[in-house]
Amino acid sequence: MNIHDFRRLALSLPGAEESSHMGAPDFRVGGRIFATLAAAKLGYGNVMITPDQQAAFVEELPAVFFPVTGGWGRGGATHVNLAVASEDVVFGALQTAHKLRVEKNVRTGAKPPATKPKAKLEVVRKSQTGKTKAARSKSRSKK
Repeated sequence: MNIHDFRRLALSLPGAEESSHMGAPDFRVGGRIFATLAAAKLGYGNVMITPDQQAAFVEELPAVFFPVTGGWGRGGATHVNLAVASEDVVFGALQTAHKLRVEKNVRTGAKPPATKPKAKLEVVRKSQTGKTKAARSKSRSKK
């Protein structure tokens, strides 16, 4: 397994889309992350599962699964060692993370985050004289 296989499997899940978070590829459903390639340089994929699910995965396959360090790991973020994982194991972990995210989205009524506008629209205000701010600036510079 490699990061390309991880990406292919993640994107094969219903509604999955690739995006980016803090410069690293992530995989989302309903606009929310269920897996990442934040540790791709180390050869790891990451799945976002519950701490209980993480404990079960780590206990069953400690060479494949281990918690991400720090608070994210305590919350269930789990590294997947792609070099030693089989495609079936990785796909199962991705399915687990995907299902969990879909259930959370339904339970919380989460909607995908609104996309930011590409360009800000300039608001032009008229003064009491009826001239726009831009027009007043031009007329002052001519004096």
